[in-house]
Amino acid sequence: MTIVLRGFFGMEEWKALLRDMVNERLVQIILSNPVDKEKGSKVKVRPVSIKGEVCFQETLYRGTKVYHGNYDTEQIKERLLLYLREEYRQAEVLSETGTAIVLVSKKGKVTVKRKAASENISLNKDVPLANRAERLQHNKTRQYILEEGKPVDFLVGLGVQTPEGKVVKAKYDKFRQINRYLEFIEDIIKQLPQDREIRIIDFGCGKSYLTFAMYYYLHVLKQYEIRVTGLDLKEDVIEFCNSLAKKYHFDNLCFEKGDISTYDGADAVDMVVTLHACDTATDFALEKAVKWGGKGYNGSSLLSA
Repeated sequence: MTIVLRGFFGMEEWKALLRDMVNERLVQIILSNPVDKEKGSKVKVRPVSIKGEVCFQETLYRGTKVYHGNYDTEQIKERLLLYLREEYRQAEVLSETGTAIVLVSKKGKVTVKRKAASENISLNKDVPLANRAERLQHNKTRQYILEEGKPVDFLVGLGVQTPEGKVVKAKYDKFRQINRYLEFIEDIIKQLPQDREIRIIDFGCGKSYLTFAMYYYLHVLKQYEIRVTGLDLKEDVIEFCNSLAKKYHFDNLCFEKGDISTYDGADAVDMVVTLHACDTATDFALEKAVKWGGKGYNGSSLLSA
């Protein structure tokens, strides 16, 4: 693969911004709008205190995986310069001293917009300007969409949580997977219709941890009007999932026995989900999504992995 480096105009302003803001007063930096999503969808940087020394934790999001690294001040500045030069076209900086937005055009023109600190300073509602000592904690508790310690009926029913909301130790990987899946849903939620019922098909839903999570997130937490159908070939799984949906009053969630290649139970669908599918199943899902998107809908979103 040939990498073509962009010619840059205004990079000195980015360097100056890093000199001013990469210190313990930094809240976080988010790099987004990647040139190549396979290398990473975004990068987050925040200061942390390790053994009394302030360094910077980098979190790289690549597909379903997350990578962490800790660097000193000069190292993280070099990495941020390289990221913006080669891999990302946008940076958002939040500090106690102010905010900044950095945009890089396709031709390499760098635009930096700074704003001084104020009472309402925030680039992200999920990142409050909390106490600095608290922010610098290295091992912070992960903030999940479905929080630990708060029982959710379907998670209890599926054996992921205890009735008190504690995550069952053997199911902790499943709990993290569910929350990561909901982050993907969160990323595409604005693409879904806002003025009518949303139609979703989940092919090969299996025991349906993720199908229940999607329904709960979109309907219960976000108050969307949705209708979700889960398809699977195992009759006992379908029976179990339908009983659980009925028990928790998920009225517009149903499960049917069906095969992705022959399913014709819907005329138009807004989102097609096919997770852990083989190549052929994914091809069929793509075909269905294109077909449904062409029947009067703006298009079907496809969530596949």
